[in-house]
Amino acid sequence: MTVAVLTGIAFVLVLGVMVGAARPRRSRGASDFYVAARAVPPWWNGAAITSEFTSAAACLGTAGLIATHGSPMLWYPAGAAAGFVVILALVVAPLRRSGTYTLPDFAEWRLRSARLRRFTTCFVLVVGLAFLVAQLHAAGVVVRLLTGLPPWLGWAGVAGAALAVALAGGLGSVTSVQAAQFWLKLAVFVGVGAVCWWTAGTPLVPGPDGWFAAAYRSGGTGLAGVGDPSLPGVLSVLVACALGTMGLPHVIVRVYTSRDGPGARRSIVATQVLLALFCVVPPLYGVLGHVHVRGAAADEIVLLLPARMLSGAVGEVLTGLLAAGAFAAFLATSGGVLVAVGGAVSACVSRAGVRSFRTAVAAVMLAALALTALSSPGVSVALVLLGFSLSAATFCPMLVLGIWWPRLTDVGVAAGFVTGGGVTAALVVAEQAGVKMGALTSCPAPVAVPLSFAAMVVTSLVTPGRVPQVVGRMMARMHLPEHLAGPPAYRSSRDDDRWS
Repeated sequence: MTVAVLTGIAFVLVLGVMVGAARPRRSRGASDFYVAARAVPPWWNGAAITSEFTSAAACLGTAGLIATHGSPMLWYPAGAAAGFVVILALVVAPLRRSGTYTLPDFAEWRLRSARLRRFTTCFVLVVGLAFLVAQLHAAGVVVRLLTGLPPWLGWAGVAGAALAVALAGGLGSVTSVQAAQFWLKLAVFVGVGAVCWWTAGTPLVPGPDGWFAAAYRSGGTGLAGVGDPSLPGVLSVLVACALGTMGLPHVIVRVYTSRDGPGARRSIVATQVLLALFCVVPPLYGVLGHVHVRGAAADEIVLLLPARMLSGAVGEVLTGLLAAGAFAAFLATSGGVLVAVGGAVSACVSRAGVRSFRTAVAAVMLAALALTALSSPGVSVALVLLGFSLSAATFCPMLVLGIWWPRLTDVGVAAGFVTGGGVTAALVVAEQAGVKMGALTSCPAPVAVPLSFAAMVVTSLVTPGRVPQVVGRMMARMHLPEHLAGPPAYRSSRDDDRWS
């Protein structure tokens, strides 16, 4: 099995670097690195978005939760689909017309505050690191479980390949890798799952309690309500995913990689279609894992499934294919997060350019590796959903109010960030410390999001003098059709190329 697994992993990593290395010939300036020269076709962009969104949590963790905690976990993939509906309805077109391309850019442009830009960048960094650490830990789990080798080899493989692609051509290279690997992931996971399902035959007949016995509906929960089968726990995850998607740095930057506003909207529609195709994967492996892989950790069930169902060379080959698909997921998400967070950090601390971008990308990856070494494995799904919860409680209110409410102020946004982020962090810490407050501690998003909205609105109303004088012009730019809006009303001193 070790040879098949290592062959599959090596194939994906080498293929990713080769595809990414072909991009730099077309990457000549900062905008090429930051937004892929704004020239990504809608379906190619949709495949890239879906690829980075179907991360370790979607490929391994959600299926494991379905297998161990039962049918309530089937709602988890619905949160992602709802998130892109919210983005399409409220965010895509106005954000594209603003002329900014990162969340800190939007905060500075809309609220006219360099301090708020730096504050927003800190939250972008925290959310991005949560996603990166989740991918690295998941890669380590795959390597340790299937080969017996140290987990740090998995971290090093994903980190090295993601860095090579990001440094070579920025978001353009990462987009090429993500779009190509989406189809690889879809073919691998659906193909292996279909073979296992066909092999299972009669054992997969639902019993009186459906596919899942009542015993599998219980169990402990993790960060941000992960694995909580109760109605409040499931709703917490749905709220976090639906509202947190719009604030994920590696997702929102995709609004600017299209040629124009209609192209950006078509990219989100394409993402919804492709995401619907991929959403058959978690239930498929969850049902199979519940029947054939008993007693394993949630994030190990998918990987152990082929060997438990098919002995000999066939099982080994299928396991190697799953390992390749998993590493394709890790690399796609890690590359997208790395470029988005590195771009935001580099533009915040220095004049935006290719050299500062590459330095920031390397620094972010080193920080992620250090945090991975200091934290415990097996927290991939929890970290991803924690990132969703924090994004929902901070970036979602800023984007919705910044786009649709002209009276928002920089002080109001800062107050909302402190309130939403603080409440989320406090509830998570309380849960990990064993402080029990019912559903409140395990389900931060439904509590933190309304409080953040309220803090932004109330603080903005009591600080009317902080409303930018040109807010009417900015609101008109975001809501008028692109052919009437004219050139961007604001140009950053950090990078003139950004606003072309």
